[in-house]
Amino acid sequence: MPKRGKNYKNVVALVDRKALHDLADGLDQVLKAKFAKFDESIDIAVRLGVDPRHADQMVRSSVILPNGTGKTARVLVFAKGEKEKEALAAGADYAGSDELIEKIKGGWLDFDKTIATPDMMGEVGKIGRILGPRNLMPNAKLGTVTFDIERVVNEIKKGKVDFRVDKAGVVHAVMGKGSFGVEKLAENIMSFIDKLIQLKPSTSKGIYLRAISVSSTMGPGFKIDPLQVRSLLKSA
Repeated sequence: MPKRGKNYKNVVALVDRKALHDLADGLDQVLKAKFAKFDESIDIAVRLGVDPRHADQMVRSSVILPNGTGKTARVLVFAKGEKEKEALAAGADYAGSDELIEKIKGGWLDFDKTIATPDMMGEVGKIGRILGPRNLMPNAKLGTVTFDIERVVNEIKKGKVDFRVDKAGVVHAVMGKGSFGVEKLAENIMSFIDKLIQLKPSTSKGIYLRAISVSSTMGPGFKIDPLQVRSLLKSA
């Protein structure tokens, strides 16, 4: 068990973490439980009724949150010629080819997301062992291996979130900042859950949305009623 600080223990003592909350009430509880001096991120964890050991039940994709994440990602684009110029014009923080690859080999990793044109993937693959474990490798399934550089750079800058189910069948993602307030956070979460439902594998049997938990960076998690969230989506 990880050691918890005094502030965390004080907050936990005042809340019922076992209660199942409606989305708005749960988010309100999360924001009341924040105690850090910085603007904490609000994180979601969704347990799905899938078995990730089977390839046909692997849930992996991305979603553009309507209110963004509260953080502007630093985008690096592996491209040459006109596509390199397109990337920089679209707002990419870095763009280039061999020189960036060599820089990364030397230990430089001051970026959050990567995009690559298909013709660059042979070279980018040489640093896969560096980028892969950090979830920084361009991926065709996530739309980050493409010639449509301008569109993808714009999507990432607007708040595109990549996600994938882990070995335990749980999907984790950042839904914004505490300063967003309940309404904007709820809108982001609704978009995220809607995307997960769209991705339900045909081979997934039984209950798909099994559990939802929301927390701030430093605070405790609060359980959200999956049935109530589904009901909200149907009535939207």
